[in-house]
This record gives sequence, C-alpha cells and structure tokens, in this order.
Amino acid sequence: MRKTRPDIPKGGPGREKGETMFNIKNLLGLSDEGYKNFTRAVRAVVVSNFCLFLPFVVIIQSIVTLLEPLGAAPGGGALSALGRAALDTRRLWMLLGLGFIAAVLYFFAYRSEYRKTYTTAYRESEKIRLEVAERIRRLPLSFFNNKDLSELTTNMMADCTAVEHAMSHVAPILFGGIITDVVISALLALYDWRMALALFAALPVALGLIFGSRKLQALLGERHVQAKLAVSGQVQEYLEGIKVVKAFGLSGEKSLALERSLRTMMKEALKFEGFTGIFIVLASMVLQIGMGLVVLTGLSLLSGGSLGVFPLLTFILVSAKIYSPLIVIFTLLPEFFYFLVSTKRMQQIRQEPVMEGDENIPIDRYHIELKNVGFAYHEGEDVIKNVSLFIPQGRVTALVGPSGSGKSTLSRLIARFWDVREGEILIGGKNIAGIDPETLMGKMSFVFQEVVLFNDTVRNNIRIGKAGASDEEVYAAARAARCDEFIRELPGGYDTVIGENGSTLSGGERQRISIARSLLKNAPIVLLDEATASLDPENETLIQEALSELVKDRTVLVIAHRLRTVRGADQIAVLENGRLAERGSAEELLAAEGLFARLHRIQQETLGWTTRPPVAL
Repeated sequence: MRKTRPDIPKGGPGREKGETMFNIKNLLGLSDEGYKNFTRAVRAVVVSNFCLFLPFVVIIQSIVTLLEPLGAAPGGGALSALGRAALDTRRLWMLLGLGFIAAVLYFFAYRSEYRKTYTTAYRESEKIRLEVAERIRRLPLSFFNNKDLSELTTNMMADCTAVEHAMSHVAPILFGGIITDVVISALLALYDWRMALALFAALPVALGLIFGSRKLQALLGERHVQAKLAVSGQVQEYLEGIKVVKAFGLSGEKSLALERSLRTMMKEALKFEGFTGIFIVLASMVLQIGMGLVVLTGLSLLSGGSLGVFPLLTFILVSAKIYSPLIVIFTLLPEFFYFLVSTKRMQQIRQEPVMEGDENIPIDRYHIELKNVGFAYHEGEDVIKNVSLFIPQGRVTALVGPSGSGKSTLSRLIARFWDVREGEILIGGKNIAGIDPETLMGKMSFVFQEVVLFNDTVRNNIRIGKAGASDEEVYAAARAARCDEFIRELPGGYDTVIGENGSTLSGGERQRISIARSLLKNAPIVLLDEATASLDPENETLIQEALSELVKDRTVLVIAHRLRTVRGADQIAVLENGRLAERGSAEELLAAEGLFARLHRIQQETLGWTTRPPVAL
C-alpha cells in the first residue's frame, strides 16, 4: 500500500527538527505572512504602550520641575530666583509640548496597532478555515471513521474563532506588554538597580504561581473543550433526529441527555474559570507586595543618603503605573494557555497525512483491474479478502451479494476513497495508488443511494458536475436525466433554491438531479451504488431511463440489491464475506445454482408474497 505523508504547506504549523515550544510561529500555527503581520502587530502594541507611557514621564518631570525650587539652597539673590522661575516656566511649557506630542503619537500608534492587530487576526482566521477545509477535502475517508461531524464543525468554527480571538485580543497585547515591561525594567535598572530590584522582587514568585499551575490549567482547559465537543455532538444528534424524537415521544429522554451534557459543560467552565481566577488573584496580590518593597527600600536608601527625594518619588509613581499592565499580562496568560488547546487541535488536522499522487499520469484507457485486493477498516478485521476482478471498458459490470459482503467498500476502493491494504487496483494499466486523487476523480462520475444536494439553486446543483458549464449544457443534462419537466414546474424553475440537501424535493427528484450532475460531468467511468434501491416504481422507471443515458459507452460498475435490475449487465460479480464467490452473466450464474441463483430465488419468492391479496383482519 502506498503510504501517505504529512503535506505541510509552506509556512504552516508543522514542527520541524530543532524547533521548540518557544517558536512563536509554530506555537500559534501561523503562516509566513500571518507571522510577519503578527510581529508587526506586536511592534505596534509596543510603540503604543511607550507612547502611552510618555505622558506619564512628562507628568513626573513636571512635578519634579515644580518641586525643585523648594529643595534649592537659600540665597542667590532675587535675580537668581527670577531666572530660575523663568527657566522653570520654559521647562514646563516644553514638557507640556512633549506631552501633547506624546498624545498625538499615541493616537496614531494605537490606530496602527488596531489595524494591524485586527486585520492580521481576521485574515489569518480566514486562511486557517480555508486551509482546514482544503485539508479535510483531501483526507482519506479512513480519517472520518474516527471523527464525527460535530467535532470537525467545531474545528472549523469554534477553534478558528478561538484563534481569531487570541490573535486579536490576547497574543499581540500579551507579547507586546511583555516586551514593553522588559524594556522599562532595563531602563529602571540603569537608573537605580536597587530600586528596580525592589520593584520586581515579587515578580518571579507571581510568575511561578501562573506557570506552576499551567498543567492544571491545561487539564481543565482540555476538559472544558471536550465538554463543549460533547454538547456540540448532542445538539447535532438531537436536531438530526428530531423527527424520530417526536414520532416516538423521546423528547424527555433526549432532552435529558442534552441537559446533562450542557450541565457538564457549565461545571467544567466554572472549574476552569474558578481555578484560573484563584491563581490570577494570588499572583496579583503577590505582585502588589512590590509596591511596599519599593517604599521601604526607598525610605531606607533615602535615610542613608544614597537616594534623593525625586528618584524615590519617580519609582513610587512608576510602580503604580507598571503593575497595571503586569496584572493584564497575568490575566491574559491563562487565556493564552487555553487558546493553545484549540491551536493544538487545529494543528492536528493540518498535519493529518493527505492522499497524494502524480497528477501528470496519463489515463487513456478505462478498463479496471483488481489484483488480489485486501482491505480492512480496522486492523485484523478484513472487509475485502484477496479479490481479483477485471472490469472491461465500455461494459456494465454489476456487483451483487448479501448485505455486508463488501460491495460498497469495493466501489469506494476503486474511487480511491481509501487505499488498499494488499494488492493493487489498476485503471488503464496504471496503479491508482500513484495517481493524484483529484485527477482520478476527474475520470469518474458517482450516483449514490444517498444523494447530497446543497442549499442553492437547481441550476448550480447540476452545474457542480462541470464548473463553468453553460445554461444550455445544464438544460441538456437535465433533459437526459428526465428532470427538466419537473424543474420547470418549480416556482423559480432552474433558479429555485431547493433547501438544505434538497429538502423541498422528493427522493426521486433529488436522485434525477444527481444523475443530471453526473451526465454533465461526462466522465468515462461511472459508479452506481444502489441508485434505485428506495424508489417507487414510477420514479424507478424514470431513473432507469436516465441511467441508460448515463452509462452509454462508459465503463460502468453497478451495485444493486434488486437482482432483476442487473439481469442485462455484461458481467455480474457476486461477493460473499468480502470474497469473490462467482462471476459471469446472469444466465450463467443462474445455471450454476450458486449464491446468485439462491439470492435470485429468494427475491422472486418475496415478489410473489407482495402480489398476494392482503390478509383480512
């Protein structure tokens, strides 16, 4: 079996050799462009913080200027006093001018910070959503065996929203604040290292409380995320099964299950917020001890004559100012840790190995050959066992057999929804394991029993078969699929929006639109999986006519339970317990008195029962 490998896009979140958890780009799961924009946003936050700090410095200098004459030595004469007063006045005006300039700079810096931060967040969020959607589209179906729809929906919506919020409200402010405080701390240390040491003496203890509780925060955050996933799954199950819930009066029990999951989510949220809040409050209280240490250290140095009044005043005022952003950082750190839970989940999807292949392998013949194919959804539970089968080009081959015999699995292996575990599948002599899945899909049309339509117009649902198809091509495909007549009777004709999964149409109408889509695609290989299994006789006749148009001169594989619908197939392959039991034309298989003949006889007897008159009650 051809192995897949992680396909990490340039600048994606893949962990390479030598990278650490402190690699911000990988930690946040940013693209190259997103990382550049993020660093610009952080720089804008730093500039904004310093611009906000400048008026505070101006205020301190103004106070010093006003109080300085009080500390001047007596004497010097009236002229000297007048000169000092004039000098102080000019200095005050200069400081006021600097304060005004700082305010203007802060306005422009804050506007730049706002634009860079939010633009980066929303653009990166859009890229992540598109990347995750593209990644999911390219994943093998084996991935979806272990994931439910609600979890993937949460990945694309809630997790991306968490990333968006963190990028806009948390990460730039957090990292910008850290850089600002480090620079200010260094400047204060240069001014007086003793007072700076007193100012930040309690900081290591406060940080120790935050980072020391990180494992507990991560555990509680993960439990909260899992509780939200459980609620998402319960809500989706409840809404999807609402008809059954109403029909069988299960509303109480189902509501109880949903209520339990909601209550669990509430409890986990309270635990996460409660424990996180405790550590934040404790860290903030410890940090505030620094204010007392500054005062005590300053008074001690002042009494010893090694520190002046104005430096002491400066440190007291700065300590009141600098602790506020530090407390903001303490508040943001747990939120950032919680955000990393969503980032980790996003990275897991973005690093899932996709199915690969060469898109330049030419396919000019369309016979299909299975050679000793084996496959299992789970290790040790083989579903397909050593199947070898030749499906000729331009002919109709039918797959029949009891339920669970592997018919649908075999058709999906041919379409390379999964890779085989053993053997190989060839199309035109080329192993499909080496062909790019997109290229392979371009050669195939599918009509399944479960039709998937989109909440769009009929025209656009048909046009999915061929992007850019003209209206005339759409109409021609609809006529061939025997659905043009009922489409034109809809309120808006081809422009009628048909609701989620075609909810406004009948089963037969939805199936015929699906066939029109496949006709428009005009692929050389057609796979039909129980296309008429659950239809009434009138719709089945119309769809059989449409299918006759679809299979002309194409390589066709038909899966059917109704054996009478495949009597005219060129070849019938009978599967039993994942093995090829017999193969031949209908006449040959009936004459062989094997599994096909037994299944055919049972169905004929069943048809006989349905024609008997009803029993009187």
